[in-house]
Amino acid sequence: MKSQKIRDLDDNELQHQLRTIEEQLFRLNFQMSMGTMEGLKKARAMKKDRARIYTILRERTQGAAPLAGAKK
Repeated sequence: MKSQKIRDLDDNELQHQLRTIEEQLFRLNFQMSMGTMEGLKKARAMKKDRARIYTILRERTQGAAPLAGAKK
């Protein structure tokens, strides 16, 4: 999921996405521990999405402007 798409969501939707990603990661980690490595790329992508969501939520709570497109 692109960061701009994540930024367009409100806080409640972000929390819902976060819970969904956490649940999917738990299931994928369980499957991978059983020996299937098919979900490795998907797990990596979900971890990155989770990090993006946490970053955007933190920016919003601190009231900081996003750094990605900011020019001095």
